Amino acid sequence: MDYYLSPTHTQRFDLEIKNSQFITTVSRTKGREAAKTFLDEIRQRYPDANHHCWAFVAGAPNNVHLWDQSDDGEPKGTAGKPMLNVLQHSSFGETTVVVTRYFGGIKLGAGGLVRAYSQAVQEALTQTEHEHIYPRSAVQLVISYPLLGKVEYWLEQSDIEINNKIFSDNIVMDLAVIERTWPEQKQTLTDLCQGSLTLIESDKE
Repeated sequence: MDYYLSPTHTQRFDLEIKNSQFITTVSRTKGREAAKTFLDEIRQRYPDANHHCWAFVAGAPNNVHLWDQSDDGEPKGTAGKPMLNVLQHSSFGETTVVVTRYFGGIKLGAGGLVRAYSQAVQEALTQTEHEHIYPRSAVQLVISYPLLGKVEYWLEQSDIEINNKIFSDNIVMDLAVIERTWPEQKQTLTDLCQGSLTLIESDKE
């Protein structure tokens, strides 16, 4: 699959199990800092809750360096890890899930907690409004000034993102290209410039 799923906006889902309230909030978060900021927002929104357990896959689903989770005071391994496990098998990326719990007076036990937190995330992700995110790579384009007008016009019609422009002896553009469509676009761009361009391709974003 050449894309993954990500929430279109922050969404809330409620679940009650044996009088305990489980409020699941799902949001798109690109990177660890965005995930941590979102978590802080949820803590401020529900300051009187017993627990704010969380898990995130803050990049593409296969980027293990951007996975993390926390039980936030629940017994070890009963909340964050099951939540992350559901997230890992969901095809969602750039996603943080926080399950806020208001204890209802009835203990669920370790197995019950695992099931509750897993269910909260599973049900939330099933209902989450989402979009397709296509992995991008960074490409630097160097062109001369006479080519600027037609190259900019062509880029505006494409799915390529322009992240930065530097005007010096030549024009240097930092682009973010979708990996699945770039090979064909690269050829089109080369033809458009009649070969008078420099492309520097780097690793995946």
